[in-house]
Amino acid sequence: MGNVFCIFCGCVEQASVGVVERWGRFDKLAQPGLHFFNPLAGECLAGILTTRISSLDVRIETKTKDNVFVQLLCSIQYRVIKENADDAFYELQNPKEQIQAYVFDVVRAHVPRMTLDELFEQKSDVAQAVLEELEKLLASHVKLPHLSLCQISICYDSFLGGRLNFCLFFFEERDMVEFLNVYHVDQVMGTYGYNIEHILVVDIIPDDSVRKAMNEINAAQRLQLASVYKGEAEKIFLVKKAEAEAEAKYLGGVGVARQRQAITDGLRENILNFSHKVEGTSAKEVMDLIMITQYFDTIKDLGNSSKNTTVFIPHGPGHVRDIGEQIRNGMMEGASANINVE
Repeated sequence: MGNVFCIFCGCVEQASVGVVERWGRFDKLAQPGLHFFNPLAGECLAGILTTRISSLDVRIETKTKDNVFVQLLCSIQYRVIKENADDAFYELQNPKEQIQAYVFDVVRAHVPRMTLDELFEQKSDVAQAVLEELEKLLASHVKLPHLSLCQISICYDSFLGGRLNFCLFFFEERDMVEFLNVYHVDQVMGTYGYNIEHILVVDIIPDDSVRKAMNEINAAQRLQLASVYKGEAEKIFLVKKAEAEAEAKYLGGVGVARQRQAITDGLRENILNFSHKVEGTSAKEVMDLIMITQYFDTIKDLGNSSKNTTVFIPHGPGHVRDIGEQIRNGMMEGASANINVE
């Protein structure tokens, strides 16, 4: 009778690990590549787990210390430990729901101790607290295989480098487990075959009314600051305008003074020239002639000005002489007053 061979093959992709069972019991882990299984020997590929980093987004609604309801969006990045893939496959039936439950519990215990502003400023502390609490919770579930007293003695002796071997018989098995838990923090999550890589608080979403109030407060503060800057700008504008007007008036006064000085110099020069060139004329007669000329020039300028303005000037043949006498009398009175003061 000939031999009958029945072999199945299976392929495990890169960044994955396969779980091989023999007669329904875990046998080994299958690394990426092609594998052959003998169904007659009870071998089969029970499942494949990916070792890539997975992300679990959790939305949590909680209340802060100042009674503000907020929603936190947390992103938990975790992966299957390749060496402990069998624990990840057999220990947890639904790892996402259990991790989510732990995160809910930790966040709702930590956030109510913080105000809304502190939550925005210290969201990394919330993520760190969640990570630490997850490690503590899972550290309490670290298990040792069921060993005899002799086997535990060997483990304990090798762990402590051969010291305190005589004290082993005073420990119960549960005390040994607690003792080893303290010194195996790096193996946290290893029991379940999962490793938490990062926990991020992605977003903090307050209630709509709270966000509206915060925006109004921010807008009011900015408007207040804008009013201060606007007032300072108006102050600077008025100061600069006053300085400009003062400078303009000063320069205008200088111009008027120079104009009058030029007019005076021109009149004096004209009087002297006219007196020297026309014999028998006095300075008084020349001054009267110049005043009459300026009088008619002034009337001409008034006539060429805007038509909307009407100026009534008493005019007659002897009016020019009267104006000249008035100006001359005023000059004489001013000169006599200066003499009396001295």
